[in-house]
Amino acid sequence: MQAIVLAGGLGTRLGARTRDLPKALIQIAGRPFLAWLVEALARSGYRQLVMCIGHYGEQIIDYLGTGAAFGVEVSYSKDGDRLLGTGGAIRQALGRNLLAESFLVTYGDSYLPFDYAGPLRDLDAHPEALGTMSVFENHGAWDASNCRIGRGLVLRYEKGVQDPALTHIDYGAIALRRSVIAETPSDVAFGLDSIQHDLAKAGQLRAYEAFERFYEVGSELGISDLEKKLTRP
Repeated sequence: MQAIVLAGGLGTRLGARTRDLPKALIQIAGRPFLAWLVEALARSGYRQLVMCIGHYGEQIIDYLGTGAAFGVEVSYSKDGDRLLGTGGAIRQALGRNLLAESFLVTYGDSYLPFDYAGPLRDLDAHPEALGTMSVFENHGAWDASNCRIGRGLVLRYEKGVQDPALTHIDYGAIALRRSVIAETPSDVAFGLDSIQHDLAKAGQLRAYEAFERFYEVGSELGISDLEKKLTRP
């Protein structure tokens, strides 16, 4: 089982916290955030990780190394001089022969209290689908809702719109087939959201529902909420 971790963000909202540090390594409850994330992935059965890195990525390499300390094997795909977005970063990893036939994509600033293996297990059980996206019934609570689900599918994915018909939100982990990424152009900047939109429109994106809110370390409030979560008795 392979997970791709998108960890190339600049962390500009965090000011001094990320002046000399990648967002994935900020301290959360006394440890670098990446330790919490990698352990959660390992608990769910992932043994191969591909870290898509950019801003201060060398510090992530120095911290994780081969991944042996966490019981995983880590490979690295570094952004080039031109940033290609979340989708483009995965495409670069493909060009470096790092992607398995199917894999999970998640974010280096998100902590998801669910079974990370669920979306990949669901995709493997449904060969007719090209992706399985984790979703959470949100109704605008934690961020703008961006998808409508039904019949086990993501029927519609629209980022950046206000529509009460969009009751769920992208939870932050999606299983994909390598063929989906292979069909995208190389050296072109694009977001993972464009893949999600197109797969939903084509009826090829399954929905895997999570039932506890997601956490993120991209804001001070997010950091505070996650620290409370991780230190709660």
